[in-house]
Amino acid sequence: MHEIFLDELRKLNTRFMGMGIDVSEAIEEATQAFVEHDKKLAQSLVKDDQKVSRAATKVEKRTLKLMALQQPVASDFRNVISILKATGDLERIGENANSIAWETIRVKGNPRIPEVEAIIKSMSKKVNFMLDQILKAYVQDDEKLAREVAQKDDEVDEEYVKARNLIITGIKQDPEAAVASSSYFMVIRLLERIGDHVVNLAQWVIYKLSGELVDLNTKDTDEMTEL
Repeated sequence: MHEIFLDELRKLNTRFMGMGIDVSEAIEEATQAFVEHDKKLAQSLVKDDQKVSRAATKVEKRTLKLMALQQPVASDFRNVISILKATGDLERIGENANSIAWETIRVKGNPRIPEVEAIIKSMSKKVNFMLDQILKAYVQDDEKLAREVAQKDDEVDEEYVKARNLIITGIKQDPEAAVASSSYFMVIRLLERIGDHVVNLAQWVIYKLSGELVDLNTKDTDEMTEL
């Protein structure tokens, strides 16, 4: 009976990792579409905006079915719960990436701020690296790596504040940039939230391995002062 459980758990992990790869690609492509003003790419991304959601639903259904039929012991139970919770965070990340694509479509050739777009590119690379590393930590059961990934969110928060300050300054210097700036505010906030969800994934890695529920999201970017 336990072998059946382990086999199903391996299948769940494979589905979860596949979903993670899809989400990582969505972040990269959505940000690329935004900074390159590529509405065609953005439209292709939003056309199938339920892809990640459908994948999450399948994982969640299989996870709940596994719990109901196999009645896992404590350590196995943590594995199943961590997949269930982590899948929810991956789905939120996918939704945030999709929202970035929508912002690309919404902006209509307004004046742009190159310095902010450079930071957006950097933020995207950072959160994508964090996501790739936390998926690695999940597969390899590496708590040390999970904690290291969570700490990198501070770098994303710092860039968020830097971009926010640049946007405000840009609006003061050129009021015509205000319309585009509303999209900048949205995109940097979405990328910052993606970083927070990756930190949540790190927490679920730790829970899976130790049973400890930790809170690694300790900084409120809305209360951060100018750096």
